[in-house]
Amino acid sequence: MPERLAELGLGVPVFLAPMAGITDLPFRRTVARFGAGLMVSEMVASAEMVTARPSVRARARTDLGLADGGIVTSVQLAGREAGPMAEAARIIADMGAPIIDINMGCPAKQVTGGASGSALMRNLDHALTLIDAVVGAATAAGGVAVTLKCRLGWDDACLNAAELACRAEAAGVRMLVVHGRTRQQFYKGQANWAAIAPVRAATGLPVIANGDVTDADAAARARAKSGAAGVMVGRGAQGAPWRLAEIANALHGTPAPAVPQGAALADLVADHHADILSFYGRDLGLRVARKHLGWYADAAGVEPALRKALLTTATEPEARALIATAFGGAPGPARAEAA
Repeated sequence: MPERLAELGLGVPVFLAPMAGITDLPFRRTVARFGAGLMVSEMVASAEMVTARPSVRARARTDLGLADGGIVTSVQLAGREAGPMAEAARIIADMGAPIIDINMGCPAKQVTGGASGSALMRNLDHALTLIDAVVGAATAAGGVAVTLKCRLGWDDACLNAAELACRAEAAGVRMLVVHGRTRQQFYKGQANWAAIAPVRAATGLPVIANGDVTDADAAARARAKSGAAGVMVGRGAQGAPWRLAEIANALHGTPAPAVPQGAALADLVADHHADILSFYGRDLGLRVARKHLGWYADAAGVEPALRKALLTTATEPEARALIATAFGGAPGPARAEAA
């Protein structure tokens, strides 16, 4: 474990990426059952955080409510103006978050169109005003650590992640996560892990490689090509909340997770489903749960007709029965390839 990551209280450097609409509290609780060095919340908009909307505040909760083994949760904050970013950082710190992550990597048009996310990489002077505001607020709130997630740049003509890293380090940022694509690439093609290496070389910050880290083999290659201190897993954990623990086992020799099969898998999916309904309420929860059920079904090889029934059920009792049927007798998820 690199010393500067240990100073942040983090575990083995295999981290859960922030994913909008996915890394909510129920999903993070499920991942925590297997282990993670750090988990990051879904993105929280600073302006909405300041207005005290309950649904937005719920995204910033870090209380797992279980024996999480000391897993740290960071809250990711997005915005375009220093004032709301600072105020939102103070609120998040007051809610108990130990780390605040600044989003300068989201490529979604609704985010970049509002001059947030990866659009901030087009104007580093302005981006630094946001970093300064968040670091100042976090420091005043008792020394909450601030990290930053970005891309390689806006496009191939604007590859400025290394410059951003240096300026962010000078401003007090404690860790940097780099997705190995530009904003204009969105999620197309293959992440360029080697392009993260110059960013790592330019700064004394611990740099974490992100993008297409889907299994242990990909994680080993990402770390080798980037020289990064660790990896961050996003889509690879969808339908496989044990994926981070598998990667940690392959790369760092931590205990191998017991990947659930049959009845154990059905119980895991049922618990996750029940937590989603408890968190969102029954009607919204049934809708939110569909994407997770689909990912679990795809990973487990659930036959198409049963998968369709899972994703279209409109009642909680029927969902519970279908989960038991679908996953109790499914072939089950395969283990990730060892590095």
